[in-house]
Formats: sequence, C-alpha cells, structure tokens
Amino acid sequence: MPIKIPDTLPAVQTLVSEGVRVMTETAAIRQDIRPLQIGLLNLMPNKIKTEIQMARLVGASPLQVDLSLVRIGGHKARNTSEEHLLAFYQTWEEVREKKFDGFIITGAPIETLAYEDVTYWSEMQRIFEWTKTNVHSTLNICWGAMAAIYHFHGVPKYTLDHKAFGVYRHRNLNPASVYLNGFSDDFEVPVSRWTEVRRADVERVPGLEILMDSDEMGLCLIHERAYNRLYVFNHVEYDSTSLSDEYFRDVNAGTPIRIPHNYFPHDDPELAPKNRWRSHAHLLFGNWINEIYQTTPYDPQAIGSTG
Repeated sequence: MPIKIPDTLPAVQTLVSEGVRVMTETAAIRQDIRPLQIGLLNLMPNKIKTEIQMARLVGASPLQVDLSLVRIGGHKARNTSEEHLLAFYQTWEEVREKKFDGFIITGAPIETLAYEDVTYWSEMQRIFEWTKTNVHSTLNICWGAMAAIYHFHGVPKYTLDHKAFGVYRHRNLNPASVYLNGFSDDFEVPVSRWTEVRRADVERVPGLEILMDSDEMGLCLIHERAYNRLYVFNHVEYDSTSLSDEYFRDVNAGTPIRIPHNYFPHDDPELAPKNRWRSHAHLLFGNWINEIYQTTPYDPQAIGSTG
C-alpha cells in the first residue's frame, strides 16, 4: 500500500518521480483499512527536505501509512514559510490526544547547546513523556536521539573537537534483531554531528541494546525494548547530496569545514557523490514499520495501556 499524505504537499511530486507510491487523502477514504498512524515531529530548519527524506522511507512499506506532520508550537521556523506550516503541520498540542503507532523525532541544528538552553526544551520534555502513553514505537534521530536518551536515562552528550562528517563503515552487532533483518555484516552510514554519546554511559543503563556501531564514529543505533524505542545517532535517511549541501553551505559562508570523509570520489568536491547507504536506510525503516505492524494494538486507543 502507498503512503497517505496531503494531496498538495510539495513532497508528492518528488516522491512520485522516484517511484514511491503515494495515495491522496481523497483516494484513501475509499479504502476500508486501518492505516498505520505515523507522526513526524520535524525539528529541522528545511522542513520540506526532511519531509521528503522521511516520507520516501516510510512510504516504501507495503502497508498503508498515514503520515502526520507535527511541529513545536512555540518555535518559529526560519527556513520554512508560515503558509507551508499552516497548510500541512499541526502543533504537538493539537495532536496530543491522538494515538500513534509510530512517531519519528528528527535531529535539529542545536547540538552544541546544553539541552536546558534550548528554547523549546520544556515542550520536548513533555513530548518525550507523552510518547510513553500515546505512541507504540518511537524512532529518535541524531539530536532527537541524544535528547531522548538524556531525558529518559540521563545519558550525556560530549562535544567533539571537530565535526564528525562523512560516510563511515558500521557494524551489525545483532543480526538476529528484527530491526537489522537483511542487513550486511558491515555497511556505510552518513554521519554529520558535533557531539556524541559514549558507550560507557550507555552500558550503565539496563535495557539499552547497542545494535550498530563504528570503530571511528562510535555508537549508531540503540534499541530499548521498554516502550519500543530506537535511538539513531547518524543519518541513514540522508539524500545522496545532503552532505555536499552542508559542505558547500559552510564553504560559501566561510565556516571552517573538512571535506566529508569517504564521500566525494577521490575527495574531489567537483565530482558527484555516490549513494552507498540507500538500501540499508530502506531496510531499517522497513523493519521498523513491519515490527510496528506486527505488535501494535488493532484498536489505537489501546496504545500506551501497557508498557
């Protein structure tokens, strides 16, 4: 089944051109089927680009998925028009009575700030607590993952001497995990962050299982069976050009930045990068959606009643 998103969302044309099956709201109401309810709390400045990245991966599932776009209520986006936000997004306050089978919390370009210094941190704390009762499974990404593991378990983040930036080899630490079904023993994942979460801190917390890591970049994916949480510290969802967009943005702004590791052919920014992580991105999101489908209550109102 295709992904159901608003008929006029700008992402529709991009997804259709890539072969992702998209169902309009008008067509969806004709089907007598319970779609999976997936929410996307989009904290990224360029919300349209992130919508496309997430919808591309969620929409590859054979299941019908109803994707809801959610934003922080008290924060004004600088890189997305108010018209777009009003047309396609609801604030968390507007959806807080709803139950979600899955909920994605994205990264945000605020890594070097202390969590308590983030202007919307109090709302993030309420959202994290709300996921315990209103969400069957949560997928936290990059800053969203660091913030979640800090909120729930007090695991700190550490600022790096220089930006972790590039495409790095990662290990599959548990091939039997439902989330790594079909994964190679090792694979490549894009990395773009100024901070890290360390293994020693995670290993002190009962119930956290490390599923992916890298010799060079450390932790990548953690599973917490309680409340069905995933913490992903790197960017499997990135487009082929996401790292180059970040690189040239910084170059043009005069911000010191290293050429992303193992990304441009021969480390030449004039050459187009090759996407070597796309298949594993689809595997991870597909496995997550499938596990939600296998375990979520048929009655959405039962979500959060146990855990």
